Amino acid sequence: MNPAKRREIFTRLQAANPHPTTELEFHSPFELLIAVLLSAQATDISVNAATRQLYPVANTPQAILALGEEKLRGYVQRIGLYKTKAKHIMQTCRILLEQHGGAVPQTREALEALPGVGRKTANVVLNTAFGQPTMAVDTHIFRVSNRTGIAPGKTVLEVELKLIKFVPDEFKHDAHHWLILHGRYVCQARKPKCGQCVIEDLCEYRKKEL
Repeated sequence: MNPAKRREIFTRLQAANPHPTTELEFHSPFELLIAVLLSAQATDISVNAATRQLYPVANTPQAILALGEEKLRGYVQRIGLYKTKAKHIMQTCRILLEQHGGAVPQTREALEALPGVGRKTANVVLNTAFGQPTMAVDTHIFRVSNRTGIAPGKTVLEVELKLIKFVPDEFKHDAHHWLILHGRYVCQARKPKCGQCVIEDLCEYRKKEL
């Protein structure tokens, strides 16, 4: 795909949604970090349902540690892998207090050192909480990047690095949000809604595969 076509794709996505963001609900970097930790192999809807109950009670590292792991489990038990996630959250809260003064760190290295935080989670926090132009490649972005031809790759990391290389600078901050939402609601896995797609004429997906 040539640079002019990529630029037009993101120009159209921006026009359709000028201020995209995560569908996870949060009011602080810490709330976002916990929500993203909970969202692995779970829907944003289920995470939001849990955090709406949890955050009014405990939304700081100190408060969650005071709550205790057993009570925390009660708030997140409807989310997949909730026991492991609750354990990781407690460990993360301790590290934030002991090593970062209770604040969420703003570097990839420090974030990825937290229990349960991988590259994708770190990228979400760096981008959405701190405004860094990172690409958090999930299954939706991986599919859309390959299907459209924007940034084809065989691995998540390959797609991420190609997006960082190919997406024009003025679109980098919001690009992964546009691609996630596009994959979630339009360019869906089983039946992409090509007729409703604002970039259909620019997409390099072979229609015969539909």
